[in-house]
Amino acid sequence: MSDGEAIRVFRVTVRGQFAELTEQSRAFLVRSQADHEIFLSAYTPEGTFTYDAGIAFFNLRYELRASGPDAPELVELEALDEAERFLATMGFSSKHLRADVVDMSTVTNNLRRRR
Repeated sequence: MSDGEAIRVFRVTVRGQFAELTEQSRAFLVRSQADHEIFLSAYTPEGTFTYDAGIAFFNLRYELRASGPDAPELVELEALDEAERFLATMGFSSKHLRADVVDMSTVTNNLRRRR
């Protein structure tokens, strides 16, 4: 990072589908479902894990900071990597992982322009 280069805040949502869950994994997710409601989630550096009632789809929400022209691509890769590690640690198989990246500085700049 060069001197004076602004650090930007990104919100990254990694989405995917569970794949081939074991009975033990599914039972854990059923028991823990109330703790992983989408309405209780936030964007955090370590990620917030939520999933649907049917235990088919999930989200991981990350708030990451980076600077430079490649920042959006770097935080996307970081979030996908972190999501894969989290899922592997928990013993959850997944498929169709994808990430949506929002640069929060553009959101606040757009709000200021509207006023």
